[in-house]
Amino acid sequence: MADIAASAGEGSAAKGGRMAARSGTERRGSRAGPAGSAPGAGSDSAADLAGRQFGVITRRQALACGLNRDTLHRRTRAGGPWQRLLPGVYLMVSGTPTHDQRDLAALLYAGPGSMLTGAAALRRHGVRAPRSGTIDVLVPGRRRRQSTGFVTIHLTMRMPPQICYLGSVEYVPVARAVADAARGLRDLPEIRAIVASAVQSRQCTVGQLGQELCRGPVRGSALLRQALAEVADGVRSASEADLRVLIRGGRLPMPMFNARLYCGNELLAVPDAWWPDVALAAEADSREWHLTPEDWERTMRRHARMTALGLLVLHFTPRQIRYEPDQVLSTIRVALESRRGQPVPRIRVLPASG
Repeated sequence: MADIAASAGEGSAAKGGRMAARSGTERRGSRAGPAGSAPGAGSDSAADLAGRQFGVITRRQALACGLNRDTLHRRTRAGGPWQRLLPGVYLMVSGTPTHDQRDLAALLYAGPGSMLTGAAALRRHGVRAPRSGTIDVLVPGRRRRQSTGFVTIHLTMRMPPQICYLGSVEYVPVARAVADAARGLRDLPEIRAIVASAVQSRQCTVGQLGQELCRGPVRGSALLRQALAEVADGVRSASEADLRVLIRGGRLPMPMFNARLYCGNELLAVPDAWWPDVALAAEADSREWHLTPEDWERTMRRHARMTALGLLVLHFTPRQIRYEPDQVLSTIRVALESRRGQPVPRIRVLPASG
């Protein structure tokens, strides 16, 4: 069962992060400095930079800190204490780079004004992100930068007007990250999951995602458009999307998704699917919503309350919806027929908030 989705405004960066206008003294004055900026000669040491930049440094920064070319060569050659992550970008320790180190290295390589987007930005917002071995970086369109190593460069003339940042790592707002990630995917369920995660976690609204869809390139946006249409109908999870597709394909009456049911002023439930004419609810019960005995008891209490008021509640697992579609359709069809003509409980219904 999906939680209630709120229409909160966008702008929530990852925990501890901030959002600010792309230009202005507030952004520059409240952090260590844009990724890719070089310290003035003698103003910083390599150790100072290491502390602020997760141990990542550029060749230009190292030279500005007073290291000569011979010392830099010795430290970065095979077997040396430093390692080369990207052209002109080094990690000042050995071992496997962390996500922070890779993210900052990508920004340092891309240069000032660049921003993480796609999966890397989604991770920083705490939104479900597709697995990826590459880091997507937006770069102002007039700059010449090529993709290399684990960095994919996206030249654009449409840089976001606002920027999220944590320390020296800058990344795009949630709606832009979702749209950019979705355009690089070819799997509709994965795109559904990303969109649902962003909306359900209240990181952005359906309207903001729609704006990104309209403003961005048409190429690669067909699946995102389909996922947004589902979310606009109230769908909030991949299982609910599968149920919606199944109902539509089975030519059953289309229910409301994630409608809010009230008994007086009390919020009774937010069922995944709701047929108001016959007071029938269907739930796509995933294990992720019943990880503890308390979760299961909460579901049982809600079910008992709905049943006591005269509502019929059907429960299906995601596996049943996907691999036993005929049985699921048959169960819903029989339930709809059995409820026709029966008195409908006095339940106040509000559509899903988007």
